[in-house]
Amino acid sequence: MEKDEKDEDMKQLAKEEQQVYSGLLQKTERELIEEMMTLSGTESWSTMNLEISAGVGGQEAMLFAMELLEMYSNFLEAKGWDYEVTEEDRTDIGGVRKANIVVHGRDAFEYLRMEAGVHRVQRVPETEKSGRIHTSTATVAVIPRPDDIQIEIKDSDLKIETKRASGAGGQHVNTTDSAVRIVHLPSGISIEAQTERSQIKNKEIAIRKLKEKLFQQQYEAQVASTHATRKSQKGTSNRNEKIRTYNYVQDRITDHRLENGGTVHNLKDFLAGGHGMVAMNRRLVDESRLRDLWEIIEECNNKQ
Repeated sequence: MEKDEKDEDMKQLAKEEQQVYSGLLQKTERELIEEMMTLSGTESWSTMNLEISAGVGGQEAMLFAMELLEMYSNFLEAKGWDYEVTEEDRTDIGGVRKANIVVHGRDAFEYLRMEAGVHRVQRVPETEKSGRIHTSTATVAVIPRPDDIQIEIKDSDLKIETKRASGAGGQHVNTTDSAVRIVHLPSGISIEAQTERSQIKNKEIAIRKLKEKLFQQQYEAQVASTHATRKSQKGTSNRNEKIRTYNYVQDRITDHRLENGGTVHNLKDFLAGGHGMVAMNRRLVDESRLRDLWEIIEECNNKQ
């Protein structure tokens, strides 16, 4: 109709209808994929830890990690998920060495797992006098966490040490041995906690973190044994891969997992958890669902 119709009003009507029905088709496709993934038994976690750690690049990496923390806080608010920042190891110049956010929300894990990996920033630091571009990184990890983690830990398997807390925090920092370090001897996992003034509370925090780490190990082992190709789906095996670059000079963000159209512009909006960030995350989820669906179909065909 748009090509043949001479009536301009009818042409405009055809364009509007095309937009409406294209949107409905896309919505229906997403709903069908979601339903099929549910029927396939795909796991859905409603509680998880989102960990942000400064990588290579010194103070620049810590500043970038802080920007990612703010970006994800805005993103979580936009999605309407409940969250709490439970750890935030800040630096004197406003960066963060490591931060942890506990997130509660339906489908939150499916979206946030797309953010797991190494994020790279390219920019000229404020302290750089020659104008040279520096490259720094920060790592994002997304760990599913059931509300009640059933992990048995024997006292005999723990080595517990106490020490004085370091960093900002008032007079108690240098006067009390409130910081706790726990080593789980069978696994070699080491956990430290010093955010609370009480040694008892820090011990409770360290034990909880240890349980989460042990659960993560069990979870990854289960995924690897059931279907090796699905490890990337769960967002826990690609942390050492560069997934996204934030280039300040060119005002662009490139996600290296998206072959076509993986680059968007407007860094300010993106780092504010704006439309660009939401749209890129949505596309990553959609493409991941399609890949997972094809894997399920191939598995079914191979069993026939």
